[in-house]
Amino acid sequence: MAFDSILTEVKDGIALITFNRPKSLNAMNLATLDQLHRILANMAQDDDVRVILLTGAGEKSFVAGADISELSTFNALQIKHVSQRGQEVLRKLENMPQPVIAAVNGFALGGGLEIALACDFIYASETAKLGLPEITLGIIPGYGGTQRLPRLIGKNMAKEMIYTGKLVSAGTAKEIGLVNKVCDPESLMD
Repeated sequence: MAFDSILTEVKDGIALITFNRPKSLNAMNLATLDQLHRILANMAQDDDVRVILLTGAGEKSFVAGADISELSTFNALQIKHVSQRGQEVLRKLENMPQPVIAAVNGFALGGGLEIALACDFIYASETAKLGLPEITLGIIPGYGGTQRLPRLIGKNMAKEMIYTGKLVSAGTAKEIGLVNKVCDPESLMD
């Protein structure tokens, strides 16, 4: 199956899903959400896939959130549809029959962090920055991050990140329980 925004590879039972829009820091647009949904639906039925690993193309970004240039062209009803679609896709990700690992190799912002939160494990590069900065645009996380983040790191720290748009380093993310492990960039995919 060939997609333009996401690369997939299955080898030795490990499915690698790579968000492949490095010029936009792997920002999620509606087409990418739809591609991810189809990929997950297929992998959920694939007995050869024993674990799924998600990462972003390039060194700068896992997923830097929603594609703002696309969102700015949508009306309120279209934005609602995108949010509902994002929630549907991330519920699918969260409920995959295989373990899912987010290998955060740079920015995991907004929808990117929400994708990581839907995974079973989050491993981050030392250079990673994580956060939900949507509030600085006057919007709130729309893919379920307001529910998943407090469950993982506690209500008060989650409110601080959501209300202020505060970004945290990989080290801080490890300290607050947001990521399982911090790795040097060269060994993240190992």
